[in-house]
Amino acid sequence: MTAQDQPLTLSGERFTAVYHLSGAPTAAQASRRAQDICLEQTVEFPPDLIPSAAIRDQIVGQVASLEPLGADRWEAVIRYPLEVAGRELTQLVNCLFGNISIKPGIRLTRFDLGESLARLYRGPRFGQAGLRALLGVQDRPLLCTAIKPMGLNPRELADLAYRLALGGIDLIKDDHGLTDQSFCPFDERVSRCTAAVARANRETGGRARYLPNVTAPATEIVRRARLAQGCGAGGLLFCPGLAGLDAMRTLADDDALALPILSHPAFQGSFTLNPDGGLTHGALYGQLNRLAGADATIFPSYGGRFAFTAQECRDIVDATTQPMGALQSIFPVPAGGMGLKWVPELVRFYGRDCCLLIGGDLHAQGADLTANCRGFLAAVRTACAG
Repeated sequence: MTAQDQPLTLSGERFTAVYHLSGAPTAAQASRRAQDICLEQTVEFPPDLIPSAAIRDQIVGQVASLEPLGADRWEAVIRYPLEVAGRELTQLVNCLFGNISIKPGIRLTRFDLGESLARLYRGPRFGQAGLRALLGVQDRPLLCTAIKPMGLNPRELADLAYRLALGGIDLIKDDHGLTDQSFCPFDERVSRCTAAVARANRETGGRARYLPNVTAPATEIVRRARLAQGCGAGGLLFCPGLAGLDAMRTLADDDALALPILSHPAFQGSFTLNPDGGLTHGALYGQLNRLAGADATIFPSYGGRFAFTAQECRDIVDATTQPMGALQSIFPVPAGGMGLKWVPELVRFYGRDCCLLIGGDLHAQGADLTANCRGFLAAVRTACAG
C-alpha cells in the first residue's frame, strides 16, 4: 500500500486557540460562528460536502467551550489538530488567524500550543536571563534608546552611539526608520556605530550593545544581519510586521548569527486597535513575537503618545513571561514617547524585568547627552531602591 492509499490517521493531539466573538446576540448565533471558525481555519469547505468521516472527525477544528462574556459577546475555545499546523510558523499563524482575520467580530485573544507543538519552535535564543548575562545587568531594568533623528549621516550617528554608550545605556538601537538610505547607507552606519560603541566600552568597562535595523527586502535580510555580525554588532533590530514573523524566526534560529533580537511593532498597530477584531496585545506583541524568536518586544506604553491602556500593557507583560512550553521569557520594552519623569511609574508598573526605552527626552534634558544618560540610569536605580 502506498502512502496515497493509506487511510487518514492523525495523532489525536490538538492545540488550543481562544477567540472572542462580538455581535452574536444569542447562544445559537455564537455557536454557528464558532463552528464556522472550525471549518474556515481547517478544511475551508462546506460541511455537507466533506468527503469522509475521517476528515470531518480528525481535521476540522472542535469547539471545546463557548461561554458568554456579556451582551452580544462570547468566548470560544477551539482545538485544532497538531498536524494541521504542520511544522512551519507560517502555517501555524494561518491556522490561528488566517481567513477569519478577514471576518468582522472575531478576535484572537491567546493560544496554547501544548508540549508537542511548542517543541518544534526554539523561540528566543537568549530571553531575559541570557540577555541579562550578556549585559552583566541583574538587579534593574535594562536601558534602551535609539539613534536619531533620521537625516544624520553615519559619522553623526556613530558619535551619538558613542555618547550614549559612555552614559551607560545597555541597548543602543537604530531608529526603525533607518535602513539603507542614500544619506545614511547601512554598511557604513553599522561599521561606524559598532566601532563607536566598542570604543566607549573599552573606556568605561561597560557592555553596551549596538543593534542595527536589519529589516529589509527578503533577499537582503540575511546579508545585512551577517554584515552586522561581522562588524561586531551586539544584536539586531527587526520589524516582523514589515518583513514577517518567520523571517525573524529564521534569524533567531541561525546558529551562525547567534545574536539577540529586539522586535519593533511597526505596521502591527492596526492588528490590535479594534477591540472587536484582530488580536489582543498579548497574543501579538507577546506570544507571537516570543514564538518567532524575539528576545525583547517593543510596544507603546500607556501614558505615552499612543493609545495603549495600562491593561493592554499588562496583557503584553503577562504574555512575555507566562509558560509557553520550554520557550524562555522575554523582555517587555515599553516605549512610545516616554520621558525621564516617567521612570518611577514605569518601574512601579513593569518591575525590574523590563527594558525601558526612552528616546527624544534624553536629548531634551540638556546638551550633555552622556550626562543625561547617566541621569536615566540613576533614576532607574533610585526607583528600584524605592
